[in-house]
Amino acid sequence: MTNPLAGLFTARQKEAARRDLYARGLRLCGDYLAARDDRPTVRDTRLTQAIGVFAGSLDTPSADPFDALLQVGVRALEAGGDDGLALALGVAETATEVRQRSRGAWRLRGRALDGLGRGDEALECYERHLTLLGDGEAAEDVTRRIDTLRRRRACLEEAATLFPGPGAALRDLAGKPAPVAAPEFAAHARARVAEHGPGDPAVRRLLELYGTYRRLVERSGMSDPLLGGTTPVGVGGLRGLVAGRTVCLVSNAAEVAGSGLGAEIDAYDLVVRCDSFRTHAGGAGERTGLHAVSLRGDAPWDGPAWTRPAGIRLVFGDPAAAWRRAVRQRLAAGAQEHVGDASLRRPLSDPALLGEGGWGSGTTTAFTVLRLLDFLDVSPRLDLIGFDKPGRLRPKEAEWVMDRATHVDDSKMRIALR
Repeated sequence: MTNPLAGLFTARQKEAARRDLYARGLRLCGDYLAARDDRPTVRDTRLTQAIGVFAGSLDTPSADPFDALLQVGVRALEAGGDDGLALALGVAETATEVRQRSRGAWRLRGRALDGLGRGDEALECYERHLTLLGDGEAAEDVTRRIDTLRRRRACLEEAATLFPGPGAALRDLAGKPAPVAAPEFAAHARARVAEHGPGDPAVRRLLELYGTYRRLVERSGMSDPLLGGTTPVGVGGLRGLVAGRTVCLVSNAAEVAGSGLGAEIDAYDLVVRCDSFRTHAGGAGERTGLHAVSLRGDAPWDGPAWTRPAGIRLVFGDPAAAWRRAVRQRLAAGAQEHVGDASLRRPLSDPALLGEGGWGSGTTTAFTVLRLLDFLDVSPRLDLIGFDKPGRLRPKEAEWVMDRATHVDDSKMRIALR
């Protein structure tokens, strides 16, 4: 005979176990905060806020603390440092115990282990994340990282076979953090060069493997370095792509999405959109001829890939190293036909292009691409839609626009510069 109370007891046991896990997560957060005695950064502030939201959700009977716990892990990754990564890992481990089939929790756990240099463990978590994804769901960044970790391990395994005696120790490096493994791999390579000379075929192959390994430590590999045939363009190439075409720069404002101007927007030869945009046939239109995006934050390469289709993609950012890494990691193969090269990464301040001082690093993406298109001066029509209200542009930018406006149509939120 089935005990009618058995199900109730089981449910209560599971709920008690979850409460214990959430309490453990909160203790991890408390330990992290207690150990912080230096001046907090912006990222520390965001992490502290996320911890506060998580703590508050534990005291709200109707709230589900799980998403708040994951957000703590994400902010801990952003905060960085060994302590931030350790907190992210502790939170991720707790989250995967609370929900063993959570895709987000396994991805977070993989990223934390990856950041700590524990590649083999990260690989297992990334693979678990992929198995939980449904058919057709995007996971390009995880797939790329899995490929990178596998290729790094393959370098070590092949290098170990070249000199079986001393090379045996290389197999153990696959499970060590990259900051530890890379110097040991380098020492092994130097020793073999000294022992056999640089002309030895096995030594040459060893050095090739070491070079590949170091590149894969510095940055993720790319399955398609040519990005599906994407063509880089400089200033001259961009001018040729824009010349003679009517151009419309569309705001991401909600008013545009509900404006009913979609058909008029799509009638322009080149529709320009910025940052995280949305398209809608009846509102903001569906076409995107040029997508402009600005890199923000200390680690802009960690953002989501730019997968929305666009004819031209311009990425604005500085310094050059961060720009190169972000472009390498976030461009998606086949998502654009042309991509701006390094000559277009900071058009306002580049003395070889506009070289205009005084705009500062916080210039909006919309104004940056607008000023660039205005400078090229090859479009018979250059309009802005949805930038007619305060706050869409910075005050100095809005002043620049209105000083050069040839026509303003309030009914259609349109400002014409040509």
